[in-house]
Amino acid sequence: MTEEYIKEFLRYMELEKSASRHTLRAYRKDLEEFFSFVKTPLKDIEINHIRGFIAHRLSSGKSKTTVSRQLATLRSFFRFLHREGFVEFNPAKLVQNPKTEKRLPRFLTVDEVFSLVEKPEGIDFLTVRNRAILELIYSAGLRVSEVSALTVDDVNLRDGYVKVKGKRRKERIVPIGSKAVDALKRYVIERKLLKKETEAFFINRKGGALSERSIRKIVVRYAREAGISGRVGPHTLRHSFATHLLQGGADLRVIQELLGHSSLSSTQVYTHLDITHLMDIYDKSHPLAKKKG
Repeated sequence: MTEEYIKEFLRYMELEKSASRHTLRAYRKDLEEFFSFVKTPLKDIEINHIRGFIAHRLSSGKSKTTVSRQLATLRSFFRFLHREGFVEFNPAKLVQNPKTEKRLPRFLTVDEVFSLVEKPEGIDFLTVRNRAILELIYSAGLRVSEVSALTVDDVNLRDGYVKVKGKRRKERIVPIGSKAVDALKRYVIERKLLKKETEAFFINRKGGALSERSIRKIVVRYAREAGISGRVGPHTLRHSFATHLLQGGADLRVIQELLGHSSLSSTQVYTHLDITHLMDIYDKSHPLAKKKG
């Protein structure tokens, strides 16, 4: 019976909230883990069951961020059931999130970005494609899912922009710089030579759409070859895009629009990040910065 309620919830999230396949898989996994732990009929679930699950996840080594996400899934699930009249109340509503430390997103310096995006050198299809991917992610600040979902019709190189399908299928127009346009034009030429009829913009040699996993591997590979230490992925380039825009004087609301954030609060993390950067520069440069008293 519980499985039927989960299916109804996932159907609602897909049709009414336009949740992505990735999000739906995460919801299902969270709910299956919860009911596997509590082993209690859905109608008998109480607040203490939720708290017990949260405590168990934390004690088993799961991060506070992961546990907070699972609690959010439970809130949404029981809110849906309560609204539909399947349960009398939402037992997850009053359960507090575990306190988490806010971590500033990592970003690369301008020199590191240039080193990364210029690393693919060659004229073969794969190298030209990989260079175009790196240039585009940094030039437009796209999510890896957005890059993977691009179609041929989404890319306008004549006017220099891409039409992006973001979270909850919300579309936005994002301009791209001349360097990215040049790299994409070279890729388009190589792509046409493959003579593969497919709507996907970024493809492999066989004409199949490039997956999110493949795009991540491309970024990781060239970051390693460029000698950049630490974990670097597509999201690092997206953070670098936003940070460099802010450092260059871009308005926060413009950055919000370009990133596709629904709320300005999601974008405001970059103000804190930039202040950290400025304080670091001050400490290293100002004659009185380290003077005591």
